Amino acid sequence: MYLNKAFLFGNLTRDPELRSLPSGIKVVSFGLATNRTWKNKDGVKQESVSFHNIVSFGKQAEIMAQYLKKGSSIFVEGRIETRSWDDKNDGSKKYRTEIIVDNFQFGPSAGGRSGEGFTKSQPNTPAEPKTKAPQMDTIEYPTEEINPEDIPF
Repeated sequence: MYLNKAFLFGNLTRDPELRSLPSGIKVVSFGLATNRTWKNKDGVKQESVSFHNIVSFGKQAEIMAQYLKKGSSIFVEGRIETRSWDDKNDGSKKYRTEIIVDNFQFGPSAGGRSGEGFTKSQPNTPAEPKTKAPQMDTIEYPTEEINPEDIPF
């Protein structure tokens, strides 16, 4: 069995660019930056940034183009593909590695809430919203000791 799966969480480096294929299917592309921090052998904090090309199709592409902008955070699940073509100017071979989105979820917004996530059920089919788990109220327990004689029933 083989596996080609990528999970990325990062920020958009540019506004999404929405286009249409000759078949009419919408396609969106944008850049995503992810970072990594660690301490070197001397204990000094180091940081590196990686940049990824993200591509999505169909209804997902339309939703991404509508709600995302440069700086937005997003979680992306997809597969890695490298495509090649011949440059029109000098005839040289060009390559581009991209993450083709299968699922995604909006990252935290300015208000601190996460947006809806979307799943692509089959290739070239519209995305469907993931069902959200029901919100449960949190129970706040009293810090002082409870006397059973004080309970009114």
